[in-house]
Amino acid sequence: MGIFSIFKKKETLDKGLEKTKTSVFEKISRAIAGKNTVDDDVLDDLEEVLITSDVGVDTTLKIIERIQQRVARDKYVSTSELNNILREEIASLLEENNTGDLDDWDLPSDHKPYVILVVGVNGVGKTTTIGKLAYQFKRAGKKVYLGAADTFRAAAVEQIVIWGERVGVPVVKQQMGADPASVAFDTLASAKANGADVVIIDTAGRLHNKVGLMNELKKIKDVMRKVVSEAPDEVMLVLDGSTGQNAFEQAKQFSAVTEVSSLAITKLDGTAKGGVVIGISDQLKVPVKYIGLGENMEDLQLFNRRNFVDSLFGKK
Repeated sequence: MGIFSIFKKKETLDKGLEKTKTSVFEKISRAIAGKNTVDDDVLDDLEEVLITSDVGVDTTLKIIERIQQRVARDKYVSTSELNNILREEIASLLEENNTGDLDDWDLPSDHKPYVILVVGVNGVGKTTTIGKLAYQFKRAGKKVYLGAADTFRAAAVEQIVIWGERVGVPVVKQQMGADPASVAFDTLASAKANGADVVIIDTAGRLHNKVGLMNELKKIKDVMRKVVSEAPDEVMLVLDGSTGQNAFEQAKQFSAVTEVSSLAITKLDGTAKGGVVIGISDQLKVPVKYIGLGENMEDLQLFNRRNFVDSLFGKK
């Protein structure tokens, strides 16, 4: 990655998290006003700051406990050190949950195509995320195929086709109401025959019937494995970061019906709820892999935990 691309990516991240950063900084400033050391009162106020920033109760308590341990160990911790301590503890927490430092769009080289099955409720930016993913992979020199397996909504198929045309990648589709597993099968068969590197398959965004959704996803996986035995390599759940705690609930519900292996969190640029990234990763023990920071195709980024905490709390 060129130096200009690195700076551009960091600039987009800083801008995308600006609302969350401003909100968190203002709340922390109020919490430590007039205080010199991190005491119980400061920790109580910090707990409220994190919870109201959509980090989530359980994850917040975990972070507060870690800070308490540092205060007890170091005997004296000034309030001026609080930001750095938060950055270190949150980065450590993300690393423990397998959310690492992704810097490029490489894929495993032991087999192809690499298959990503995308799940998520309607309205979270699922189709847009698929289009942006296709763009990023193609820009990285990959041959990409898209599968329009959300056959229950005509708009979903149309959107995927439009994205395919914009990015310049083939889209495999069938008529409205077709069997989603059949679309997935056709997509993988075509992709494999044409030497594709990566296949991204959309699925229906319905959660009103968990048993039905679970059976549908299982059928899609079973059928795909007739073509590519390892498929899917990744089950990616797309969540709308601007919904805060609702994103938590969606994540829990989807995790109950299928094995989610990665997360894409969208719409972080329009919200002060960026703390949800920390909480969801911690509670699900699933890595955040992609974050959406704007409308442009380049604004879907690989998640880098150190860059994230630097943008959220400012550099040391």
